[in-house]
Amino acid sequence: MRSFDISGFRRRQVIQITALVGLLVLAGACATPIGVTRGSTQQLHHELTASVLSAGTPSAWSRQVLDRNNLVERFDADPEATLGELRKTLTQPAAPERLQDRRFALSELSFFYAEQSGKSAHYLAAAVYAYAFLFPEDGSPEPAPLDPRRRLAADLYNRGMTRGLASSDGQEVSLEERTVSLPFGELTLAVEPTGFLWGGYRFKHFIPVGEFEIRGLRNRYRQAGIGAPLAAELEPIESGEAAERARKRIVPRTKVPVTAFVWIAEPRRAILDGKLQGRIEVYAADNASTVNVDRRDVLLELEPTAALAYQLEGAPAWDFEIAGFRFAADQAKVFGDGLVMMHPYRPGRIPVVLVHGTASSPVRWAEMYNELANDPTVGRRYQTWLFMYNTGQPILYSAMLLRRALEAAVKEVDPAGQDPALRRMVIVGHSQGGLLTRLMAVSSGTRFWGNMSDAPFEQVAKEMKPETRDLIREAVFFEPVPSVESVIFISTPHRGSYRATGWGLDIVRWFINLPGTLVSQFGDLLKADQAFGHLRASQLPTSVDNMSPGHPFLTALNATSIDPHISAHSIVAVLGDGPLIGRTDGVVAYESAHIDWAASEKVVRSGHSAQGNPETIAEVGRILREHLKGP
Repeated sequence: MRSFDISGFRRRQVIQITALVGLLVLAGACATPIGVTRGSTQQLHHELTASVLSAGTPSAWSRQVLDRNNLVERFDADPEATLGELRKTLTQPAAPERLQDRRFALSELSFFYAEQSGKSAHYLAAAVYAYAFLFPEDGSPEPAPLDPRRRLAADLYNRGMTRGLASSDGQEVSLEERTVSLPFGELTLAVEPTGFLWGGYRFKHFIPVGEFEIRGLRNRYRQAGIGAPLAAELEPIESGEAAERARKRIVPRTKVPVTAFVWIAEPRRAILDGKLQGRIEVYAADNASTVNVDRRDVLLELEPTAALAYQLEGAPAWDFEIAGFRFAADQAKVFGDGLVMMHPYRPGRIPVVLVHGTASSPVRWAEMYNELANDPTVGRRYQTWLFMYNTGQPILYSAMLLRRALEAAVKEVDPAGQDPALRRMVIVGHSQGGLLTRLMAVSSGTRFWGNMSDAPFEQVAKEMKPETRDLIREAVFFEPVPSVESVIFISTPHRGSYRATGWGLDIVRWFINLPGTLVSQFGDLLKADQAFGHLRASQLPTSVDNMSPGHPFLTALNATSIDPHISAHSIVAVLGDGPLIGRTDGVVAYESAHIDWAASEKVVRSGHSAQGNPETIAEVGRILREHLKGP
């Protein structure tokens, strides 16, 4: 009888048990066919929200529709035919929610195929399907407010219309009456003409700004909504005195932010019939922010910052800055009286007049304008005017032109004096522009004339030509402009600029050519024997002469008080930290920019070009909001 090896049995048993445990461990380590793993926040968000617009692939919502209808592989192989098959499913009985799913999928998948093929008809189809998804006219449920497809469908409509109605070169959007082809029929477009008129102009050349990248402005302001955001160019309306007056102060090169909305009649039924009727409506951003669709207001897609940046791309004003400082041509021949408006005059809105500084131009206000125009309070209550002038000419002469322009503009737009908002004007001046601004708020008496002569003006005036006498009287005797209620100074050299001294000043004098008419009239004044004997000056000062510390112009100006009915505010820029005394902004010292009698003073740590500084803009906004409360 054979003996049993118990120790060997135990060894085999242990080995078997160990192997079984190992198999169980391995089985536990493998993922089951269905289960979950933990992902990162960014990864999960991307998977849940990725779409044809953000990732270049259809969203999970559209892939679900393809999968439910067994069309995934067919769409990969023949997307155009598959879109036709999916459209047929809209006629099949289904829950309203399922039909909505299909409309959305048709919109996104049409856009996806348009991107791949470049066929404009499919861009338009994407817009039409998106419209049907967003605006059901047959009592079907709308997408829920928090349904993420709602925003995506609006974007598909906006982009689809922009690209589907694009010109052959893709540079413009064509907003004309016509019939356009769709993959499943045609869309006949009519035009609502009233929206194409704006301040004595008619819109033309519609540029799609929603696809632009922007440089040079810190913030891009955009209102998310419905419609194709565009920048419209302008052409004058040929006839009509009112139209001529309305467009007088609008720069012809202005690019107006507008939104094109295509209204579609009974889209769900028309999609099945293949015969769609649409109407093109155009809304200027300064006139409307909503559109009424089926008796409900819907926000319009607006791109005001993009339109502003497009307008300033290559604008001639950039070239004017140095040229306008050096070559001071007769202003009226170059740009009229210099006062322009960003929008047609709007009754009830207070004018904010922005006056640029030396060797500068109105484009330097772009950052401030972009912020204030898009401020919910300021943008609705104010209208922006800009003053452009030759910055090398005498400051008194430039101030005279500003005063003329302000008074003329008020008479033009409100000859009967019925708009009280025009009498609450705010002027904001940077650097030299601040000195012009100050001259709108003072009663000078004979101080400036006293710098020229000890003799009474009327005595010397007898020897002048009438036009010279009138010019001198207007340029040296100032009273507050009646329509001005507040002034704001930014980096203003009230006591002069330390840069305007020494050998540099001699170079500047050689560099600047003063206006020919002004030089001629001053020469006529010197030729009059009696007048010449009374005058101290033998040559006209430049603006830089006027800003030299201790110059008689500044002495007289600082001896003149601001009208007590006008409030004055000062924003002073200094470089670096620490005490203010002894600091400068690189051009103007704190001691020169500081004024004791200002209603408020704000110090910003900035260089001289502080008009674009966020703190400066915030302070101007604060002052404007306070101004709304009244004196």
